[in-house]
Amino acid sequence: MEEIMKRMVRDIESDCRDSAGDKLFEHISCRIKSDASTREKLGRLGVMEDEQNALNSITDSIGIRIVCLFIDDVYECVKVIRNLPGCSVVQEKNYILNAKANGYRSYHMILDAEYDEHVNDSMLHQSYYVEVQLRTIAMDTWAALEHEMKYKKDIKNPELIAGELKRCANDLAACDVSMQTIRQIIKGA
Repeated sequence: MEEIMKRMVRDIESDCRDSAGDKLFEHISCRIKSDASTREKLGRLGVMEDEQNALNSITDSIGIRIVCLFIDDVYECVKVIRNLPGCSVVQEKNYILNAKANGYRSYHMILDAEYDEHVNDSMLHQSYYVEVQLRTIAMDTWAALEHEMKYKKDIKNPELIAGELKRCANDLAACDVSMQTIRQIIKGA
């Protein structure tokens, strides 16, 4: 599974260049769902616990996060991913345009990726799901901080904290739009 993920990341990295040849992202990270989390999710789905079911029944067994500098770059990367050979988009959710109630913003894609694997001197055609999350640096920072605080115990005033997190998400979204505008002015000059 790790080789599959690395190959997909290489494909995304090589294809994510804008017309000027610049990278469309700041960095890419990836992860494979832990064994315990995979088993728990397969159990909830009522599916036998094996690698094939993990790849074909769970849409986020493999996760890739792409962090971009600007909002426009997120959408350019989305276009690239839609055209990756051997991949088809199963689902897309645009939380940039339609932020979650807590302020979370990101662009999510579920891909059905196909590959050929050599097994015992024969070629097997496989497919698997990959969840791709695309964010700006500001969105990624907010999500990381929100995630960290969400799992703390004994939070006093949770309503106040939720309101402040939402306010921060809105401030960062406004900053993203301002930075995008500055970039457009510079490129137009």
